[in-house]
Amino acid sequence: MSKETSDFRYNTGASTVPWAAVGENYNAEDTYEFVKFLMGGKGKEYNAALKEVKAALAKLAKVSVAPGKLSMGDKVSEVERMVDKYLGAEEGSSLFVSNCTAALEMGYRYAGIGPGDEVIVPANTFIATVAYPLSVGAKLVFADVERDTVNLDPKDVARKITKKTKIIVPVHIGGYPCDMDAFMKLAKKHDIVVMEDAAHAFGGEYKGRKLGTIGHFGCFSFHEVKNCTSLGEGGIFFSNVKEYRAEARRARFLGVDFRSKIHNWLYNISLTKGKDGVTYQASNNASVTEIQAIGLMQQIKRYSKVLAARKRYATYMTKRLSGIPGIIPQDLGNEDMKLTFHLYQLQIDPEIVKGDVQLLKKKLEEKGVTNIPHFGPIYRFSALLDSGYNEKKIAATCPVTEYVFDKCYTHLPIYGLSKDQLAYMADAIIASIAEMKAGK
Repeated sequence: MSKETSDFRYNTGASTVPWAAVGENYNAEDTYEFVKFLMGGKGKEYNAALKEVKAALAKLAKVSVAPGKLSMGDKVSEVERMVDKYLGAEEGSSLFVSNCTAALEMGYRYAGIGPGDEVIVPANTFIATVAYPLSVGAKLVFADVERDTVNLDPKDVARKITKKTKIIVPVHIGGYPCDMDAFMKLAKKHDIVVMEDAAHAFGGEYKGRKLGTIGHFGCFSFHEVKNCTSLGEGGIFFSNVKEYRAEARRARFLGVDFRSKIHNWLYNISLTKGKDGVTYQASNNASVTEIQAIGLMQQIKRYSKVLAARKRYATYMTKRLSGIPGIIPQDLGNEDMKLTFHLYQLQIDPEIVKGDVQLLKKKLEEKGVTNIPHFGPIYRFSALLDSGYNEKKIAATCPVTEYVFDKCYTHLPIYGLSKDQLAYMADAIIASIAEMKAGK
């Protein structure tokens, strides 16, 4: 009987003595615990409903068959096709991986990032953006941000490009699109890779194209705090470099290669090929599960409603805060700039309100309004200082980052709030600004 090999986790298919991919299946009792976790509650009605669910699962178990694979099966392939369609890309462009950090590593490794190579990143980003180049001894070049968007400033990037620059990583902070035309122009001029960190930006658009599909690569996050999630963790590595798609697919699982086999064995292990002759041994297992894929598919099915709700809530906040001297509410975008509203950005003019954002943050916290600016200037962290980076020197080259983070902006939650909570948040901001102006 001819059998198609899947991966080292077997699943040999129909056979007199098969070798299953799943060593121990989940049963009705296990599934019941999953249901309780995902649909928590308390009270008599909840407990009664749970009892019915438990009985129904036990009945279902008697007539059901366990899945043949839990990891890297048909559902993973299905969600990849679904993401390609959603992004308006050709099939095979998207690769479902364990998280956005793993996706970013794939782009860095394609570019051959190593000791002494320069990587241009925004001064304000999450550590995941820079973790790989920092770990291999590449030089992080921190570019300043734009005053209004707090996104990477193309003009400062242009000033900081050198012959050693190999990659630029624009981050769409809060789901607000970066100026991708400018970055792609720089990339073409200097033969530099552009990798979009679109962790906040799944579903956003820039001039008719989905964010994450404009650069050579795009990296998305489906972590639990993002607009949609794949059961708490997950990411997509999107590639516009056609010749790297199959390479990345193998790199997802340690370079295991079923295109060829060594003598008397199931597969080969081959080096992954990147830009300009770069080759590397994939060292990461970024595999994902079938359950994660199902979770992501379900959320994508209703994602247009999620984005519409986020925009509706952001629009309410902007209308409430507009016209008040000293308050700069979130820009809502336009036909060319379609936001995901992962975060709601609030800025102030310190001179007009007679105080900086640190005071405003304190007042909002006292009123019970959570707010977190994304992200702290990354060159301030010990991991960078202990790696030889000079905070003061870098800060001097990123004056806007220093100013806006310390003086001007913060981010607010914008989803999962009731009308009363949104109204309270707007009222709290207006009241806090009035207090600042009055010197209270």
